[in-house]
Amino acid sequence: MPFVTRFAPSPTGRLHKGHAFSALCAFDAAREAGGRFILRIEDIDPTRCRPQFEDGIYEDLRWLGLSWEEPVRRQSDHLADYAAAVETLRQRDLVYRCFRTRKEILDGIGHAPHGITDAVRPGPHPADEEAELLQGGKPFAWRLSLERARDAIGGAAWDTLSFFEEGHGPDGETGRIRVRPEIAGDVVLARKDAGAAYHLACVHDDALQGISHVIRGVDLFEATHIQRLIQTLFGWPEPVYRHHRLMTDADGKRFAKRDGSVTLAALRDGGLTAEALREDVRQQRAF
Repeated sequence: MPFVTRFAPSPTGRLHKGHAFSALCAFDAAREAGGRFILRIEDIDPTRCRPQFEDGIYEDLRWLGLSWEEPVRRQSDHLADYAAAVETLRQRDLVYRCFRTRKEILDGIGHAPHGITDAVRPGPHPADEEAELLQGGKPFAWRLSLERARDAIGGAAWDTLSFFEEGHGPDGETGRIRVRPEIAGDVVLARKDAGAAYHLACVHDDALQGISHVIRGVDLFEATHIQRLIQTLFGWPEPVYRHHRLMTDADGKRFAKRDGSVTLAALRDGGLTAEALREDVRQQRAF
């Protein structure tokens, strides 16, 4: 199988050192394997994604010395593809409408007598209640039903569903790993007002683009469990997973947009060279 990997950032801010670490991990792996490196823009969140941040991604990655295949797939240009995938699941009765807000679900978690299981599997509304909510135009999300998914796959296949990890999970997990979709519960796959959600769009495009190796940060390790289930429901190929450690600052804190980490643009303006940053990344990979 040809080696194909990707870097798939969301244009919700400028890139920082953590992004550089992840992009270089994937790019270098493809180069070492004589394979292909794909850049994908995951811009399905219309409330946070901005064109100027997408432009910044291209600028920063070129400064780092990366190159990629053209054209770049922008997920916002392909919402109909994801809607068709959701419709396929709907016709198979594997998803249900959920009108509960995030706050209502979190409140349910806080009051659940047996932990979060029932709260993250809210289940469909009664038919008469659903009809009334639809009549009132209340927004809803399409949730994947783990119960129905298990029935569709079959108990034996469900119990043996797994993925292969070439890197390491947060607790050192490596090799063939049993999939536990219950970690995520009945995840949202699409919203009426905002299109597809991350899990569906991500695995859809990995299959479409022939991604053989998913190389990404260990913070996304747990997402693999539900993503492998989605792949199985559609009959999409299983890639190899290679989760890597996260780059940290001098205090051992991971870089993150939400924490206001210094951007690559700011570091570049401050005189940092791409060569110096690549050397910093190589040193962090070594331990």
